[in-house]
Formats: sequence, C-alpha cells, structure tokens
Amino acid sequence: MYEGFYQIYNPKAADRLGVVYTPNEIVRFMIDGADWLCREHFGRGLIDEDVHILDPCTGTGTYVCELLESFRGSPDKMRRKYEKEIHANEVAILPYYVANLNIEATYAEIAGQYKEYENLCFVDTLDNVAALGLRRGHQHDMFAGVSDENIKRVREQNKRTISVVIGNPPYNANQQNENENNKNRTYPRIDQSIKDTYVKQSTAQKTKVYDMYARFFRWATDRLGDDGVIAFVTNSSFVDSKTFDGFRKVMGAVFDEIWVVDLKGNARTSGERRRQEAGNIFDDQIKVGVAISFFVKKKKRGKKKPALIRYDAVPDYFGVDNKRTWLTSTPLSERVMTTVTPSTRGNWINQVENEWDDLLPLADKKVKSARPGAPQKAVFKLYGNGINTARDEWVVRDDATELLTAANVAYHLIDYADADEPNVENGMKWSRNLKRKRKRNLAEKLDKKFVETYEYRPFRKRNVYLSPLLIDEQGYWKKQGCINNKHVAFPAAGSFRCLASDRAMDFHFIGDARVVSRYRYNDEGQRIDNITDWALRKFQERYGKEVTKDAIFAYCYAVLHDPVYRETYAINLKRELPRIPFYEGFERWCAWGQTLLDLHIGYEEVAPHPLTRIDEPNPRRAEGTAPKVILRSDHGAGTITLDADTKLTGVPEEAWDYVLGNRTAIDWVLDQHKEKKIRDETVRRLFDTYRFADHKERVIDLLARVTTVSIETVAITNAMAAAKRD
Repeated sequence: MYEGFYQIYNPKAADRLGVVYTPNEIVRFMIDGADWLCREHFGRGLIDEDVHILDPCTGTGTYVCELLESFRGSPDKMRRKYEKEIHANEVAILPYYVANLNIEATYAEIAGQYKEYENLCFVDTLDNVAALGLRRGHQHDMFAGVSDENIKRVREQNKRTISVVIGNPPYNANQQNENENNKNRTYPRIDQSIKDTYVKQSTAQKTKVYDMYARFFRWATDRLGDDGVIAFVTNSSFVDSKTFDGFRKVMGAVFDEIWVVDLKGNARTSGERRRQEAGNIFDDQIKVGVAISFFVKKKKRGKKKPALIRYDAVPDYFGVDNKRTWLTSTPLSERVMTTVTPSTRGNWINQVENEWDDLLPLADKKVKSARPGAPQKAVFKLYGNGINTARDEWVVRDDATELLTAANVAYHLIDYADADEPNVENGMKWSRNLKRKRKRNLAEKLDKKFVETYEYRPFRKRNVYLSPLLIDEQGYWKKQGCINNKHVAFPAAGSFRCLASDRAMDFHFIGDARVVSRYRYNDEGQRIDNITDWALRKFQERYGKEVTKDAIFAYCYAVLHDPVYRETYAINLKRELPRIPFYEGFERWCAWGQTLLDLHIGYEEVAPHPLTRIDEPNPRRAEGTAPKVILRSDHGAGTITLDADTKLTGVPEEAWDYVLGNRTAIDWVLDQHKEKKIRDETVRRLFDTYRFADHKERVIDLLARVTTVSIETVAITNAMAAAKRD
C-alpha cells in the first residue's frame, strides 16, 4: 500500500495540500551542502551517530525522503538515522499523513521491509518552544486534541540536541485571508525573541521581519545545539531588504559562517529588473525571490568574531532550467563564492560608496519619536503610512452616495454588530485589527462625516469611508488634517518614485506609501509647521535668510524628481528614507518643485492635451449594450484604445516617459478604470455596480489632462538632468 502510494503521488500537486513543492535539485544541494559543512567544521557527516537532523516544516516529507536516499549505501546507519536521529514536524493534517506515507514507503523500498516512522510529530513548530529554554507557548492546547503517542514524540524530540535544522519554511509575511483564521497569526515567544533581536537592531520604520520564514530562522537559531548548521531555502529578501538589516546584523554576530546562494526569481519587480530576475526555480509556484542559505554555529571559544559570509548569485536572465542546471553543476564545497564584508548598516550586497550620509535626512524615525525640545535633525518632524483599509471593496467607492447606502457600508456595519463570531459566511472581511475591535465590542453608527475623497492610486481619486472601526489602519492620517495641506508620498522600498497631493493617500497609492506633509496637527487640532527649525537653519546657512519653509518644501519635491539624484542614490533609496543634497541655484530648483507640485496636485485642472478621438461604433452590436472594454495603450503608435468603439490618437512620445513604478501615468489611469472581478463574494453578489461605460467621458477627459501632466513633468525632469550641480 505505502509503496504504491509513494509511486503514484505527484509532489508537484502538493500545492493542493497547501504545501509548496521543493524541487529535488534544491533538496539534494542543501543536503550535500549541510553534510560538507558538518564534516568540515565538526568532523562528522549527516549519516554519523548523534548527528540529529530536524525538518521543522516537513510538508510532504521531501527532505526526510531525500536524506534516506542519500544514506542508501549504508543500511545499518540508515536504519539508526530513521529510528532515532531524523526528526520532522508538520502542522497541517493532510500533509502530515502524506509525509508519513512517503517517508515510510521510501524506507520500505530501500530497506526491503516496512517499519513505522516514529519521529514525525503533528505539531506547530513555532509554538513548540519548550526546547528553547523559553516558557511554553500555547502548544499544550493543541496537545489536548491529539494522541498521547504524539505528545510523547514531541517531548522526546525536545530532549534531543539538534545538530542540523534543514527545510523549506513558509514564506508569507501576510497570509491571504483572515476569514480562514490564519492571517498574521502571532507566536508570542518567538515574536518577542524577534523583537529583542532582529527588530531591535533594525533601523527600518516598519518591519515585516515577523514573516513566517524569519520566525523559523529565529526558532532554529534558538533550537540549534552549540555546534550545528541551519540549511533553509527561503524568500531571498533577507539578503538585501532594508527590513532585514537587523536580521543580518544579528545572524552575523551569532553564527561563525554564513553561505548564501541567491537564485533570484522575484516576480514582484518590473521592467529590466524583472527580466534580470527571470523565472522562479519553483516553477512560478511562488512570486518572491529565492535563496538557499547555510548558517554554521560553533561553540564559543574566546572572543567571538563576526561571521565569515560567502555569497553567490545565479547570473541575470537565467530561466528556470538554466537555474537548476547552474545549481546542480557545482556543489557548495566546490563553488567559487564572494566573501562579503558587511557595511556598518548591515548590508551584505549592493554596497555603495557615495556621500549619502552627508546629505540632510528628509525624515528620521528618531526625530519622529523625539520628545519636545530634543534635537530634530531632519527636514520633516513627522512622517507615516498611508491609509490601509484592508477592505477596499467595502469602504472605497467612486460614488459617495453609494458608499453610504444601507446596502453597502450600513450592511457592513449591521453585519459586524450582529456577528457572534468572525467567519466567512457573515459577509464580513475580517482582519486581525477588526477581530480585536469585535472582542472589545466596539461599534459605531453610519455617519456621512466619515466620507472623504482621497488619492487611491496615481491620478485616481475615489471616496473612502474613513471609519475608525472599518478602516484597518488609518496610519498617518489619524493625526494629520488634510485641509490646506500638501503631502508627498514615496515607497518604503523598491524603485523610487514620488507624487504629491492635497488629500489623504492610500497605503498602496505609490507602493507601500510613506508620507511627509507640509504641516502637522497637535492633539488640539492646531496646525503646526512640519518642516523643522533645524532644517530651516541649514537651508538659510547655505542659501540666505530669505529662504522660507514653503520654499524648502518645493525644493525637496524637485530634488526627489531629479533623474541624476535618483540614479546616483538608487541603491540608497531602495533601503532608506530619502536624504536631500544642496544644489546650486536654489531658486531654480524651488521653481521646478513648485511647478511639479501644481501639476501633480491640480492634475484635474490642467489644460487637456488635444488628443484625437476616433469613434467607430459596431452597427451589429445589440441595442442598449456597451462596447467591449479594452483600455490598452500602444506607446509606439501613440494611441489609447478605450473600448471596441473608441480610440484616442496623437499621444506624444515624451508622454510615455513619465513613469511611476511599473507604469506610465497614462497606464495608471487605464488600469484603474478597468472592470475588474471583485474578489469578495458578498460584495460581488450585492454591490458590483461599476461599469466603465458610465465613466467613459470622464476618463477620456482625465487621460487628456494626464497627458499634459506627463509632457510637462518630463520637460522639467529633462531640464533637471542637464542642470549644473555641485
């Protein structure tokens, strides 16, 4: 039975079980690398006695099966490993049973006889903190629902000194659906350990270092014996992400050697960077970049030295097949690696030598949190995140009246108030924050005062119901007024761009948006300059006493659009909040900045560019039906196709040069007016009212105006690129 199941089971279908299948090339490379490192540093290989191996998230048992295959030539030693020294955990019930079948079938095929695998535990590894020297989490609650035999297995495993932790941890920072009661689950003991280490050492404003794979790194580090190896294949963001600067610092201090093989494959990039990342070695089962890493820990002898860090990366433009060939062609023991010397900021790769540290901080976490009277060495005192609704389909609408109908927000509120327990059926999209509010019995009445127009995406205003109850994270706007104010948003990470508005902004307005404002507000609602007096002194010392804070605001906006600035500091801007240089010709840069502010804030009022409209209705289309929506641009031809009837021509070539992230400004408008399928089943059933045909004339007018904005923005940035600077 077991052997037959093992032969017919297709691991590539493991995603049906909620498990990402790990290619065998990766598994073998990791096992071979871990074995070599153990022999090099500890004089014992994986097959040797008392080398206990743990796969903390075994899925369908791929790593354990491959370990047994690697021991095939030594039957007695393999039997000992199988019975006593290979351990595995799995928390999902179906993969747990599949893993058990696969592992036992593999052993039976090699050994010629069936034997129960007694080292597989049904347990959530991250909750099982008893072996870490920490107070136990809530794993005992889970024990109550499983067998005494499983409890015994977990306790036996916890007694073992683990020499090697190997596997493929979950990758997600944010799971997809809180209604399934698994989004952003907290692990109090591990999360506290992360807070005390990775987060404490980080300079990031808001960290996603509570990502599941970071939790497994933290757990494995604490679980490993004095001498041991961690071998994981994970999301590669720990290699160079700003969020993981603290992680890199801590791991470099704790471990003696770190080996990283970067397989790239990040599908969440765009343009040339996306082409360089090429395919994902996981056959596009996942969208994030992938890295294999080995962390070697030795018993401390004398003063601890920083880790020796070795790094290798697959060449750019390598597709899936080339990546697998590249990986398998050279084992870790023979691979020519680059030795990395971390920077003072904890960067391992893409280090730069420039005068970035000498520039003025645009914003700073220390300044933001500083007490009154403390030094404020940044241009802006406060900054923060855009509005994160977590339920756009419920609380964001084009029509303000629709937003207030009983069939929309009111329905949502009533449904919330009547819900005994958060679940899928009650028509509510639940999040962690909303669950907390529900437990506190918070409620509110429908009120039109919560309706505000805000910037949803670039050049796309919408109405939002800014309810303290329904909005998941009001972020920066909880304390900031938007009346007679100006704001500038830029992404927290990735390719730099920025855009201004006089309205509140969505968190995803221009990436994960960070926002600085011309003014801020105190608890009494009094408006205060958000540009610091320290910044004013710095600018006046350089340019003269006539410099004002309004001029500084415009100057900063200009610099952030400067193509030379963006190219020179591209790597810095991916990792840190912007810094501001002093350029020659302050007045000219202020004028450029003010013109850009007027264009971008007042984009609906600029003169429309004279595009040519061509209408060719299909005479055979049924009366009363709308033409097929297309909303596609052709940059080469200078055309915009709206639907099967209407096309705009005469878009100047330079208009396509104004790009925000992965789209031109014009393409942002097109993308944001498509008839997209609503994901929330309840919203789709009751409130799917958007039709492009109802907005067609408005969108045509908007496209003509955004074309003007694009042309004039490019003209200014081209002038900036040619400007003389110190």
